[in-house]
Amino acid sequence: MAAKTKFRGSFTALVTPFKNGALDEAAFRSLVNWQISEGTNGLVPVGTTGESPTLSHDEHKKVVEWCIAEAKGRVPVVAGAGSNSTKEAVELSQHAEKAGADAVLVVTPYYNKPTQEGMYQHFKAINDAIGIPIIIYNIPPRSVIDMSVDTMKRLWELKNIAGVKDATASMVRVSQQRAAMGEDFNQLSGEDATILGYMAHGGHGCISVTSNVAPRLCSEFQAAWAKGDHATALRLHDKLMPLHNNLFIESNPAPIKYAMSLLGKLDETLRLPMVPVSEPTRVAVRSAMVHAGLIN
Repeated sequence: MAAKTKFRGSFTALVTPFKNGALDEAAFRSLVNWQISEGTNGLVPVGTTGESPTLSHDEHKKVVEWCIAEAKGRVPVVAGAGSNSTKEAVELSQHAEKAGADAVLVVTPYYNKPTQEGMYQHFKAINDAIGIPIIIYNIPPRSVIDMSVDTMKRLWELKNIAGVKDATASMVRVSQQRAAMGEDFNQLSGEDATILGYMAHGGHGCISVTSNVAPRLCSEFQAAWAKGDHATALRLHDKLMPLHNNLFIESNPAPIKYAMSLLGKLDETLRLPMVPVSEPTRVAVRSAMVHAGLIN
């Protein structure tokens, strides 16, 4: 039986709060509850936005466990479990399954630049090691490699490959993937600014950075789109667009952590080599939050 998914709507790529150099468990659990109360449809801990590259394995696993425990089954949890080491990705995926995650998000291996066959074997090894759905995370700007539609189609034949978080920013790719894999292949955007076009091409939702700070607006956008109320969706998209842009002036998650600190949700603390954003970016982020009606 294939472990497929029907994830729809706004999924938040959660930040990881820190305090005095350590994980801030209280702030993280509070964020999970706030996100759910604001209408977020699903949670994605320890991805890039969660600063997974600078978390120890022990910390990574704790964040996954806290998210699942706090969500209490109210929304799906898609645990980040990627690595450029297949062995490490298998271990993180097995932990996520044991902890009770609904699915895992696995990035294409960065830095070592595998071929299409190497990517296929990487994901097949993870597929063979677990029994929950796998969402492929295709993000060429960060991983350098781009998984082809043909490789995705091969992987789609495996029992646990369920869909893609597509951060190519290509509208064409959504339609190509629909043509190759069909409607059951779960397509989630990983690019906030292009979400309107992504949905128009047949996407199912978004794994969003912006929804960390604007969960209700992102959820309302998805709900309007699902109802076919495209005028409302466009209005909400226009309201969110400055945020979609300005939260990426500097490398994520520095801008989003600043934005969330303005709401009093967490300390603006990052782990090196990430540093707090510059003053011009602060001005731009604050302006976008005013435009969205999040602050005065």
